[in-house]
Amino acid sequence: MTAKLVLASGSTTRATILENAGLQAIQDPSTVNEREIRDAARADGLTVEACALRLAAAKALDVAGRHPGNWIIGADQILEFDGLWFEKSVTRDAAKAALWTLRGREHRLVSAVVLCIGQSLEWQHVGIATLNMRPFSEAFLERYIDRAGDDVLKSVGAYRLEEAGAQLFSSIDGDFFTVLGLPLLPLLDALRSRGILDA
Repeated sequence: MTAKLVLASGSTTRATILENAGLQAIQDPSTVNEREIRDAARADGLTVEACALRLAAAKALDVAGRHPGNWIIGADQILEFDGLWFEKSVTRDAAKAALWTLRGREHRLVSAVVLCIGQSLEWQHVGIATLNMRPFSEAFLERYIDRAGDDVLKSVGAYRLEEAGAQLFSSIDGDFFTVLGLPLLPLLDALRSRGILDA
């Protein structure tokens, strides 16, 4: 392929997903103010899906100017529970409180991904996964937080399904990559349809 792929995210998980799928992408994190965009989206009455797309697009377009002629992948994930939109926890205590709130209940992970080149948004997709947390004990939660350490601060749900976070759940309905924050299969289709990947 002639044009390069650029991932407008600092997420090691998203970068690893692309690498494991055989894609070579430059990682160049966006510096947009995510909280400001999210707050404006809520004020505008947007759905969580529309907000995630707005954030993914903002990240991609922010980075695009630094990579003319290259395809930019923007992504965002929002956790929705009972009408609330969760953000990443800033402390382990906050992560523990978030997990205790989700305990024994159902929540959604809404993961948006976009492709742009220059300032043109060429493709977008939203993946949704529904997750049910089991009613774990407080002792289990303490052990989980201790084991996971600061990794609980790296995702909106304070868990990483590909690691010990799997023990928090009783069932999951949705695509594994969507849970990880990058709906990979639709993205691969979009890249193939544009000749960026071999069909």
